[in-house]
Amino acid sequence: MTEPPLPVDRYFNRELSWLEFNQRVLDHAADPRQPLLERAKFLAIVSSNLDEFFMVRVGGLKLQAVQNAGIREPSGMTVSEQLLAIADRCHRMQADQYRILNDDLFPALAQNGIQHIDHSAYSARHQQSARSVFEDVSATLSPHALDPSRPLPLLQGLQLHLCVRLKSEADSEQPWQFAFIPLGRAMSRLVSLPSDRGYQFTLLEDIVSYHVAELFPGRQVLECVAFRITRNADIKLREDHAPDLMLGMEEVLESRKESGCVRLELASDASEHITAFLTETLEVTLDDLFLVDGPIDLGSLFQLTALEGFDELKDRPWRGQGSPDIDPAEPMFETIAKGDLVLVHPYERFDPVVRLIEEAAVDPDVLAIKQVLYRTSRNSPIVAALKRAAERGKYVTAIVELKARFDEQRNMEWAREMEHAGVQVIYGIKGLKTHAKICIIVRSEPHGIVRYVHYGTGNYNEATSRLYSDVSLLTCDEELGADATTFFNAVTGASHPLKYHKIAAAPTTLRSRIKDLIDAEIARKRDGQKAEISVKVNSLVDPQLIDALYRASQAGVRVRLNVRGICCLRPGVDGLSENIVVTSIVDRFLEHARILHFHHGGDDQVLISSADWMPRNLDRRIELLVPIESPQWRKRLIRVLQTYFKDNRSAWNLTSSGRWKRIQPPPEGEAVQAQRLLYEAAVGAVQQADQHRRTAFETHDPPALKDH
Repeated sequence: MTEPPLPVDRYFNRELSWLEFNQRVLDHAADPRQPLLERAKFLAIVSSNLDEFFMVRVGGLKLQAVQNAGIREPSGMTVSEQLLAIADRCHRMQADQYRILNDDLFPALAQNGIQHIDHSAYSARHQQSARSVFEDVSATLSPHALDPSRPLPLLQGLQLHLCVRLKSEADSEQPWQFAFIPLGRAMSRLVSLPSDRGYQFTLLEDIVSYHVAELFPGRQVLECVAFRITRNADIKLREDHAPDLMLGMEEVLESRKESGCVRLELASDASEHITAFLTETLEVTLDDLFLVDGPIDLGSLFQLTALEGFDELKDRPWRGQGSPDIDPAEPMFETIAKGDLVLVHPYERFDPVVRLIEEAAVDPDVLAIKQVLYRTSRNSPIVAALKRAAERGKYVTAIVELKARFDEQRNMEWAREMEHAGVQVIYGIKGLKTHAKICIIVRSEPHGIVRYVHYGTGNYNEATSRLYSDVSLLTCDEELGADATTFFNAVTGASHPLKYHKIAAAPTTLRSRIKDLIDAEIARKRDGQKAEISVKVNSLVDPQLIDALYRASQAGVRVRLNVRGICCLRPGVDGLSENIVVTSIVDRFLEHARILHFHHGGDDQVLISSADWMPRNLDRRIELLVPIESPQWRKRLIRVLQTYFKDNRSAWNLTSSGRWKRIQPPPEGEAVQAQRLLYEAAVGAVQQADQHRRTAFETHDPPALKDH
């Protein structure tokens, strides 16, 4: 029997939920408790986030509006309704951004020695310095005078341009003519100015605008304003039409350069003439037009956060700690052989994972290394280790996901380099993205073949591992190793996987495993037992899992969810979700770990995963769900989850109306900041281990007697 359709108010809209996440980031930029340059950083993050949102999500909706505009998503909104709501929300968000920047952040920074100088306020020294900079950059600038009889020059997405309005020649029928000046990304956006104290800066577009007449000798410049376009990046490869995936991905990257404009950012002082010209030429609607009261692209504020000499305006660094369970002088194979290891990043460094792979590359007993690479760093030591291993004759297989959005070019370069070194490279799986985080090292030891495995929630990127919260499991458990081999054989052999012993994988068994765990809690609650579910994910969108959580709530199961970004589940609704609490944390580290805890009748089930609870992850990606079996590490990850749910300093609660409400410490209570507590716990564990080593007495054994 088919179930009746669900009422549409059971779910929040995905896109609007993501925008509310970005608003929480923006609220962090507005928080006066934050150091000023940290606030500037969060303002830059908001801008960077919106760039990707428009390229991917808005771009996708605009394509959908052409193909199937009447379709409704789970919350009940049509494509047109979503686009209108997104435009309204983004315009309001932009107004908040520039209000914070102009009314709060720039004045406060100026008081603390960091001052933005507009070209209208240049002193004589500033003018001289700006002149010198212009003479250097003018050789790289290429103004394009626009001719209606010629094609429009290609405007790169997310690149700053100047639009110049010129007085036309005397014999022209038009009163004016337009020209574009691209400001290349190779040039620094923030330009230092001479200052007796502190740091003064101007913007590259201000310097060029100040001298723009020199680029058009003999012409009268009527107006010069900055603008930037965002192009649709939701261009997918038709894999069934692409026999060569590498060539197909290169074509996708080229297509993005000429795709349609989904957003036009334009200086708010632009005249009606330039505004009309750009909107008509780029074929954008007024909803797609964003008039900017300040510098376009606040992502450039990232440069300010790198300034030296202003440490008092930044967070005090929290440096990743070494794991007290890992001896730096002991080979990683010996350490892992003693028992499973769990690392909580970035509080504990990612170095042991890198070291394991580097040691494997040169270990004569290592026979093979197999690894999935989704995103890596620019100068990846892991890629270098895989190449080194292959050059030493080891059997090395790397599944490189060429379809990892915005990392396609880098991954293609890595793939070619590794192939040249002798690595067997597999370019992902047709129709799916390989998003699992796994590395298996096969080693010959006196008692037989041993498989050492790393399962993780984050990418093999040692740079982002210092900024993202993730979890790593290092193990030589026989069944987890066998599962790892089964997984690789299925992926590299393009075959159906055998049944796993312990793990679950998307798109085959991961969702059903989670639903089974939820259903088990429901059954226990109905039997009068204690039943609890605690989950930490980045996004919660999947209707099937949301409905399973609703059923758990209706059965009386206590459900606590920590969701960083999108949450389509509506909590706190009587008769539906009154037993569900949803929190979100925005703090100095990006919350990225996926951790699941089910009470399971007192036999705690704790799992980590590469997958968020979204249809794309569960149906269109290759993902892994891995149990943590050691009681020691289960307890630790349960404590980590509990710490997140205690946060009243950087946490927000989702209400049944869809609004996020900031959690405040009780009037007489203690402020609890989860990330700080996790960092302090990591520091404390290292100090305790050092203290133990200092107080443990170890004798020196006499040297062995030599044979005579």
